[in-house]
Amino acid sequence: MEFIGSSYRGDTKNGRMEGQGEYTFPTGTKYVGETRDGMFHGKGVLHFSTGSKYEAIWENGIAKQGSFTFADGLQYEEKDWDYCNGYDRRFYSERCNGLRPAGESQMTDVHPPRVIPDGCYDCADGFYDPTTRVVTSYAGRFLRNADDSEHEWIVRTCRKAWDEVVGVDPEKSVVAKSEESSTK
Repeated sequence: MEFIGSSYRGDTKNGRMEGQGEYTFPTGTKYVGETRDGMFHGKGVLHFSTGSKYEAIWENGIAKQGSFTFADGLQYEEKDWDYCNGYDRRFYSERCNGLRPAGESQMTDVHPPRVIPDGCYDCADGFYDPTTRVVTSYAGRFLRNADDSEHEWIVRTCRKAWDEVVGVDPEKSVVAKSEESSTK
């Protein structure tokens, strides 16, 4: 395990995970729960570095039944999912706590939003540096290298460290048109 960056603390039998334990992946994701014959088996929870978690019943390393909870407490519903649909685009924290007063827009589900390092993007599970094409966790740990598809998506849609609104064509912007008319 040490060779691939993983670690395990817990019960063992014949050198394999057996009983209660905590397995940590190189990404920082942790499994806490029951193991058998070196695999996740029984009740266990995957705790992701983003703060979200997946609670499940495992059989021989495969999740058979489980539920996913986002870091903000929102629980994923496979049926009747009504969060972030075409009719309601509020963040979950806004649904729970109400909207912020006028003039205090909420740009992310975390308020105040995280400060993004210069030249980088906030891609929801960490910061992305387009020059190195590396995603690091908010704590600064390496998460992954972005492939071309992820790079293009992040650059096109994610919040930047610099003042530029994502996904807005300045020529079609209402703000730009109103500034033009006020200077005439």
